Amino acid sequence: MEATDLADSRLDPAKSNFDEQLKTLGSPALRFGGNALDRRTFWTSKGEDPQHSEETTVTPEDLKRLKKLVDATGSSVTIGIPLGTYDPKRGADMAVHAVDILGDSLVGLAIGNEPNGYAVKDVPNGNVRGKGWNKEKYVKQLEAYAKAIHAKRPDAPIIGPDVYDGAWMEAFADSDVKHKTAISQHWYQLPECDSRKVPGRGPQAENLIDPMAEKSAKKNLGIGKEKADAADLPLWLEETGPTSCPGTNDTSLTNASALWAADYTLYAAQLGVERMAMHSMLGACNGGAPMSLICDPADHGQRSDTFVPRPNMLGLRLLVPSIGGTFTRTTVKGGGNMSAYTVSKDDGKTLVTTIINANDAAEVGGNPVSLNMPKGFSVDKASQVYGPSNDAKSATKVIPSNPLPEKVPYSGPKKTDSASASASPGAEDSGLNIDIVGSSVTVFIMRKK
Repeated sequence: MEATDLADSRLDPAKSNFDEQLKTLGSPALRFGGNALDRRTFWTSKGEDPQHSEETTVTPEDLKRLKKLVDATGSSVTIGIPLGTYDPKRGADMAVHAVDILGDSLVGLAIGNEPNGYAVKDVPNGNVRGKGWNKEKYVKQLEAYAKAIHAKRPDAPIIGPDVYDGAWMEAFADSDVKHKTAISQHWYQLPECDSRKVPGRGPQAENLIDPMAEKSAKKNLGIGKEKADAADLPLWLEETGPTSCPGTNDTSLTNASALWAADYTLYAAQLGVERMAMHSMLGACNGGAPMSLICDPADHGQRSDTFVPRPNMLGLRLLVPSIGGTFTRTTVKGGGNMSAYTVSKDDGKTLVTTIINANDAAEVGGNPVSLNMPKGFSVDKASQVYGPSNDAKSATKVIPSNPLPEKVPYSGPKKTDSASASASPGAEDSGLNIDIVGSSVTVFIMRKK
């Protein structure tokens, strides 16, 4: 969320259904930052008016409201401290209140947002530093803020640098800041806003589910993982999403965004990303942030207390059964554009396999799949999100978790090796043969008999 959303009264569970939407994620991670942090957010605990051009004032009362949301949802929180206007004393005051009010639910304080872009004029609301701004000057100011914070709250957790650039990650890691908790990276799957190339990195729905999307994620998230490993810190993807481009509502409304959200999240976790926050807002469905997981369906310019999920949120919800699991070997052969992930849970007594079938349902209908399980396992329940095609807009449907019927459709050969999941290599396998519709994400929960 943007930092300015801290002042939105609808964070209060009594004022909207935002808490109910969060609960569907199972282990909610909330982050408040974004470009608004350094350009439009003013903190005060003394009732002062904004000192510059900040549009939104955030106070301790806003953090107390957030604490109600956190308590109702079990969320963990990272909070950005404004660095756009250099003021370590004010920053420390905000940090102290965040630590005292949010308690153990506060897992990280970020000093500034994307400081490598402070002198870039095309950032919304302009640059906040002069021409000579660089990572060395950033580290000096970062250390001043951290020192002021730790003088009052010695154990306050600091994360950073909230950038994509690996050199700035090194600068944060090598700084004298104490209690560094994580390397925080920002990255968007489709950042080339003017590109119309398919496959490519332009904001077209086809690019979200093209196999090269995983290759791009591996390369770019690998930068953060390398720097985090070198610093002996976990990697947190604190700002991400399908695209950072404006005006791409059509892409975010497509069923492809649900397939991407599930695949990208599991793939990132498999690469070693420990925490992920997808850029969202409490804005309107019509005209609001195109990448947001939820939106307000009220007429443009109005506000309601009932938020609705977008397709990418529906894709994320399916991943809840995998939380807390350990990845095991899973392969998919044949079937075209498909991927699969399996985690083991409950001391090996539960397996959760997620299959993303990005073959277009409008073209292929479905694909026959054989799920080969270790001996003694059977499918307990299955759930699915699907759409009539990959590019269908606002048409993603949900089949909630239920036992499979006695007979399931299957059009392939009786014995195949098109999908496998093994928690104990070499075990005698048993199988499930089933047709999985295209343009879908399907989750199978298997338990030992």
